[in-house]
Amino acid sequence: MTAVTADRLALFQRLFVLIAGAWVGSLFTVGYLVVPTIFNSLQDRQVAGMIAAAIFQAEAYFSVLVCVALLLLVNALIKRNVTNYRSIRWVILVLLLISAVTCFGLIPYMDALRQEALLLGVPVKASPYASLFGRLHGISSGLFLIQSLMGLWMVWRLTRHPITP
Repeated sequence: MTAVTADRLALFQRLFVLIAGAWVGSLFTVGYLVVPTIFNSLQDRQVAGMIAAAIFQAEAYFSVLVCVALLLLVNALIKRNVTNYRSIRWVILVLLLISAVTCFGLIPYMDALRQEALLLGVPVKASPYASLFGRLHGISSGLFLIQSLMGLWMVWRLTRHPITP
Protein backbone atom coordinates (compact mmCIF):
# COMPACT_ATOMS: atom_id res chain seq x y z
CA MET A 1 0.00 0.00 0.00
CA THR A 2 1.41 3.36 -0.98
CA ALA A 3 1.85 6.20 1.49
CA VAL A 4 -0.77 8.31 -0.30
CA THR A 5 -3.32 5.48 -0.14
CA ALA A 6 -2.51 4.82 3.52
CA ASP A 7 -2.88 8.52 4.33
CA ARG A 8 -6.22 8.69 2.51
CA LEU A 9 -7.42 5.58 4.33
CA ALA A 10 -6.43 7.03 7.70
CA LEU A 11 -8.20 10.26 6.75
CA PHE A 12 -11.41 8.33 5.91
CA GLN A 13 -11.22 6.51 9.24
CA ARG A 14 -10.64 9.69 11.22
CA LEU A 15 -13.44 11.45 9.35
CA PHE A 16 -15.77 8.54 10.08
CA VAL A 17 -14.98 8.58 13.81
CA LEU A 18 -15.24 12.39 13.95
CA ILE A 19 -18.64 12.48 12.25
CA ALA A 20 -19.97 9.54 14.26
CA GLY A 21 -18.72 11.00 17.54
CA ALA A 22 -20.17 14.45 16.86
CA TRP A 23 -23.51 12.93 15.84
CA VAL A 24 -23.73 10.67 18.89
CA GLY A 25 -22.83 13.68 21.02
CA SER A 26 -25.73 15.58 19.46
CA LEU A 27 -28.10 12.71 20.26
CA PHE A 28 -27.09 12.73 23.91
CA THR A 29 -27.13 16.53 24.12
CA VAL A 30 -30.60 16.85 22.61
CA GLY A 31 -32.23 13.85 24.23
CA TYR A 32 -30.75 13.89 27.68
CA LEU A 33 -29.89 17.55 28.29
CA VAL A 34 -31.78 20.03 26.08
CA VAL A 35 -35.26 18.47 26.08
CA PRO A 36 -35.35 17.71 29.82
CA THR A 37 -34.17 21.27 30.47
CA ILE A 38 -37.01 22.63 28.33
CA PHE A 39 -39.59 20.63 30.28
CA ASN A 40 -38.07 21.70 33.60
CA SER A 41 -37.92 25.36 32.59
CA LEU A 42 -41.32 25.93 31.01
CA GLN A 43 -44.55 25.93 32.97
CA ASP A 44 -46.72 25.05 29.97
CA ARG A 45 -46.09 21.37 29.13
CA GLN A 46 -47.90 21.70 25.81
CA VAL A 47 -45.51 24.44 24.66
CA ALA A 48 -42.53 22.47 25.99
CA GLY A 49 -43.75 19.43 24.05
CA MET A 50 -44.10 21.40 20.84
CA ILE A 51 -40.58 22.83 21.21
CA ALA A 52 -39.19 19.38 22.03
CA ALA A 53 -40.99 17.91 19.00
CA ALA A 54 -39.41 20.51 16.71
CA ILE A 55 -35.97 19.78 18.15
CA PHE A 56 -36.42 16.02 17.82
CA GLN A 57 -37.62 16.46 14.25
CA ALA A 58 -34.51 18.47 13.36
CA GLU A 59 -32.36 15.82 15.07
CA ALA A 60 -34.14 13.07 13.13
CA TYR A 61 -33.48 14.76 9.76
CA PHE A 62 -29.88 15.33 10.81
CA SER A 63 -29.61 11.67 11.84
CA VAL A 64 -30.79 10.46 8.44
CA LEU A 65 -28.22 12.66 6.70
CA VAL A 66 -25.41 11.60 9.00
CA CYS A 67 -26.26 7.90 8.67
CA VAL A 68 -26.20 8.19 4.87
CA ALA A 69 -22.82 9.97 5.03
CA LEU A 70 -21.46 7.34 7.42
CA LEU A 71 -22.76 4.59 5.17
CA LEU A 72 -20.90 6.08 2.21
CA LEU A 73 -17.71 6.38 4.27
CA VAL A 74 -17.97 2.87 5.68
CA ASN A 75 -18.49 1.42 2.21
CA ALA A 76 -15.38 3.26 0.98
CA LEU A 77 -13.41 1.83 3.91
CA ILE A 78 -14.67 -1.70 3.31
CA LYS A 79 -13.77 -1.45 -0.38
CA ARG A 80 -10.25 -0.62 0.78
CA ASN A 81 -10.15 -3.80 2.90
CA VAL A 82 -10.59 -2.26 6.34
CA THR A 83 -12.33 -5.33 7.68
CA ASN A 84 -13.23 -4.08 11.16
CA TYR A 85 -15.84 -1.83 9.54
CA ARG A 86 -17.93 -4.71 8.15
CA SER A 87 -19.92 -5.14 11.36
CA ILE A 88 -20.13 -1.36 11.76
CA ARG A 89 -21.92 -1.17 8.39
CA TRP A 90 -24.78 -3.27 9.83
CA VAL A 91 -24.98 -1.01 12.88
CA ILE A 92 -25.21 2.03 10.62
CA LEU A 93 -27.95 0.40 8.56
CA VAL A 94 -29.96 -0.24 11.74
CA LEU A 95 -29.33 3.35 12.88
CA LEU A 96 -30.45 4.62 9.47
CA LEU A 97 -33.60 2.50 9.66
CA ILE A 98 -34.41 3.83 13.13
CA SER A 99 -33.78 7.40 11.96
CA ALA A 100 -35.97 6.97 8.88
CA VAL A 101 -38.84 5.37 10.81
CA THR A 102 -38.70 8.15 13.37
CA CYS A 103 -38.27 10.95 10.85
CA PHE A 104 -40.78 9.89 8.22
CA GLY A 105 -43.20 7.79 10.27
CA LEU A 106 -43.49 8.45 13.97
CA ILE A 107 -42.84 12.18 14.14
CA PRO A 108 -45.28 13.12 11.35
CA TYR A 109 -47.94 10.81 12.84
CA MET A 110 -47.49 12.33 16.30
CA ASP A 111 -47.57 15.85 14.81
CA ALA A 112 -50.83 15.03 13.03
CA LEU A 113 -52.38 13.78 16.28
CA ARG A 114 -51.21 16.92 18.05
CA GLN A 115 -52.75 19.10 15.31
CA GLU A 116 -56.04 17.19 15.46
CA ALA A 117 -56.15 17.75 19.22
CA LEU A 118 -55.45 21.46 18.76
CA LEU A 119 -58.33 21.66 16.26
CA LEU A 120 -60.54 20.23 19.00
CA GLY A 121 -59.23 22.97 21.29
CA VAL A 122 -57.53 20.64 23.75
CA PRO A 123 -53.96 19.50 24.36
CA VAL A 124 -53.15 16.09 22.95
CA LYS A 125 -53.09 14.55 26.47
CA ALA A 126 -56.74 15.57 26.94
CA SER A 127 -57.86 14.48 23.47
CA PRO A 128 -59.33 11.23 22.19
CA TYR A 129 -55.88 10.61 20.67
CA ALA A 130 -54.08 10.61 24.02
CA SER A 131 -53.67 6.84 24.27
CA LEU A 132 -52.36 6.44 20.72
CA PHE A 133 -50.09 9.45 21.13
CA GLY A 134 -48.73 7.98 24.36
CA ARG A 135 -47.95 4.67 22.66
CA LEU A 136 -46.23 6.41 19.75
CA HIS A 137 -44.28 8.58 22.18
CA GLY A 138 -43.17 5.46 24.05
CA ILE A 139 -42.05 3.76 20.84
CA SER A 140 -40.25 6.92 19.75
CA SER A 141 -38.51 7.25 23.12
CA GLY A 142 -37.48 3.60 23.04
CA LEU A 143 -36.07 3.92 19.54
CA PHE A 144 -34.19 7.06 20.55
CA LEU A 145 -32.65 5.23 23.51
CA ILE A 146 -31.65 2.30 21.28
CA GLN A 147 -30.23 4.69 18.70
CA SER A 148 -28.18 6.66 21.19
CA LEU A 149 -26.81 3.52 22.89
CA MET A 150 -25.99 1.82 19.57
CA GLY A 151 -24.26 5.00 18.41
CA LEU A 152 -22.28 5.18 21.63
CA TRP A 153 -21.26 1.53 21.28
CA MET A 154 -20.20 2.14 17.67
CA VAL A 155 -17.99 5.10 18.56
CA TRP A 156 -16.56 3.23 21.56
CA ARG A 157 -15.75 0.21 19.40
CA LEU A 158 -14.07 2.32 16.73
CA THR A 159 -11.88 4.15 19.24
CA ARG A 160 -10.70 0.93 20.89
CA HIS A 161 -8.18 0.19 18.21
CA PRO A 162 -5.75 2.63 16.63
CA ILE A 163 -6.47 3.68 13.10
CA THR A 164 -4.64 1.28 10.83
CA PRO A 165 -3.91 1.87 7.16
